[in-house]
Amino acid sequence: MGESFITMAIVGLITGFIFSMPIAGPVSILVTSNALKGRIFYCNRVVVGASIADFIYVFLAVFGITKFYPILKPAMPYILCVGGLFIIFIAYKVFRSKLDFDHLDDKGSKPAKAIKQHRGGFYTGFMVNLLNPSLIFGWLTTSVLVISFISSLGFDTGGLDIMVDQNFKTLNIADSSIVEHSPLSPHIKADTLKFLRNHAAQAPAERPEWFPETISLVYALAVAVGSIAWYLILTVVIARFRRWINLRVVNGIIHGLGIVLFCFGIFFGYSAIKMLF
Repeated sequence: MGESFITMAIVGLITGFIFSMPIAGPVSILVTSNALKGRIFYCNRVVVGASIADFIYVFLAVFGITKFYPILKPAMPYILCVGGLFIIFIAYKVFRSKLDFDHLDDKGSKPAKAIKQHRGGFYTGFMVNLLNPSLIFGWLTTSVLVISFISSLGFDTGGLDIMVDQNFKTLNIADSSIVEHSPLSPHIKADTLKFLRNHAAQAPAERPEWFPETISLVYALAVAVGSIAWYLILTVVIARFRRWINLRVVNGIIHGLGIVLFCFGIFFGYSAIKMLF
């Protein structure tokens, strides 16, 4: 059992780190736009909040999605609608912001407002990811790919490969539209996953009743930690080198990220309307 926990902890860390790298998501945009302003502490709070939401969704994806999906599915359009409005509000704040290097490090100005903004980072990051329930399907597909691959190499996944594969099959039988939420290409979904399933390890020996929940928690926590690690590195790198960029260019990048974030909000709203009608 110990080998299974160590294996899935390492796999989760690598998975969370690598699959958080794309910079086209709402959290990445929030981190980038605020790191350009030098707000490292705020970015860290955003990252922790977003990673907790990721932890919840990863755990549901690998352990309890078949149990919770009947409840989640009817609520998804409304959650996405609220999420879209929330992201549009955040996008407006990002777009309206303007960076001034001359007063950037003036900690004596408006301390109460600065403290309030720092405290709001955790809530913002958490809500941005929590109000995007489609993440659960992305993490499910990613987990099927990664865990099945690790199992095919002969590593002991503690039966997690069988669990996520059953979740994936069950949900696709119940609702074929889940495939639309997958971040993977059709080739990977049709061919690679089939190959990995055929080469997955056999069912493990009988384990304690608490084992599936525990190893799912270990994997989900490791994914969240890996995600935090990537975003912390991204924050430090952007904040450290932002002064090398022309101020006008920095403000242009921030405003552009605000527009992209606004588009995410519109897309969430469109997805909600499409689901309803």
